[in-house]
Amino acid sequence: KSSVQTIGEEQIQNPYTELLVLKGHQDIVRFLVQIDDCRFASAGDDGIIFLWNAQTGEKLFELHGHTHKITAIAPFSSSDVTEEKTDLIITASADRTVIVWDCASGRQVQKVSCFHSTVKCLTVLQRLNVWLSGGSDLCVWNRKLDLLCKTSHLTDAGKIYLDNFSIFEVIFRLSATNNESEGWNIVEVKRLVEHQDNISSLVSVNDLTFVTGSHVGELIVWDALDWTKQASECNFWDSSVHPDVQPEIKLSQSPHETSVQHLTSDQEYVFAAVGKGIYVYNLQMKRVIACQRTAHDSSVLHIEKLSNRQLISCSEDGSVRIWELREKQQLPAEPVPTGFFNMWGFGRANKQANQAAKKMQENTPVYFLELVGDLIGHSSAVQMFLYFGELGLATCSADHLIILWKDGERESSLRSLALFKKLAQNGDLQLKL
Repeated sequence: KSSVQTIGEEQIQNPYTELLVLKGHQDIVRFLVQIDDCRFASAGDDGIIFLWNAQTGEKLFELHGHTHKITAIAPFSSSDVTEEKTDLIITASADRTVIVWDCASGRQVQKVSCFHSTVKCLTVLQRLNVWLSGGSDLCVWNRKLDLLCKTSHLTDAGKIYLDNFSIFEVIFRLSATNNESEGWNIVEVKRLVEHQDNISSLVSVNDLTFVTGSHVGELIVWDALDWTKQASECNFWDSSVHPDVQPEIKLSQSPHETSVQHLTSDQEYVFAAVGKGIYVYNLQMKRVIACQRTAHDSSVLHIEKLSNRQLISCSEDGSVRIWELREKQQLPAEPVPTGFFNMWGFGRANKQANQAAKKMQENTPVYFLELVGDLIGHSSAVQMFLYFGELGLATCSADHLIILWKDGERESSLRSLALFKKLAQNGDLQLKL
């Protein structure tokens, strides 16, 4: 029997009661990127990029240019004050090419085919008007796709950290050259060797802090200025750390079950997808304050914090779940029994200890994650999602589909308003006749 928490059909706190199914992809859809408030792009193993309207679900453009699966995608808006703002996206593929696309026209702006291996990650540094590609080389490019500089001999660059340019276990510093030409230097400054295994996820908390997670379930908080370790957590699977959670009997734990697949942060907490579970780590207290050790039936692939106290997670089991971080109601501490201990003079000490423990208990709130929504629509692994606020939620899956989840009450109100406007217009037309 599955130990995953369930919710009834009456999902009172779940606003997403309507859905739009977007079809077009012919293979796994792995990536969704937001272009602006109402547009997003999707890409995956079929090598095609689609641009969509998040409000209506309308397919805006179908972009063909790659011959193999898409391995990375990133939005890139021009910041040149002399030009009109242009929304672009950059895509990398297993065909060892990178293409820049114009989102307004769907046209291919430029293509780069000089890579010696597959580009596995793309990061745009908007304030510097450059972008970085990572594969066997780390390359820095300008908006015209001129190669500014590069460093080679990286074994497998899988993720670029925006502020400190960290490629898994290596941190690089990107700096401008002293001359007036558009030149940059990349210098290796630090290797993160504290993890016992490869770093599988990374998130920037703020300008001073970033957090990494490894395949063996370690979470490390780093100082972003001198790259020293501030705190760590490796007890995600220790039942003694989370006594309120029913322990699971297991003969062994594979790395897949303990791997930190994804991290996100709201500067106060770090939210970690670890194996099948999700964990809330308080950065100030330096400990896990809430968890769902079995949030899904399979590995959690993506997790995001909403503007309120809610989280959304998606999994290989095809589900998308909404959680709310809530505070437990504390029960009053039981008094220490008198009698034998008082006979030997221990009563006062125990009373003081009990009062101190009670005070600590009262001052330390206990949190838990409650399931408030379960979105069932995909038939295979949900790779990731995008949250558009009032416009809803977009999810992509290995079932080749994209689903737009809509607030049912809001959509009903919009339809009623549109109907009243239409009736009013028809009434005015009849009066004129």
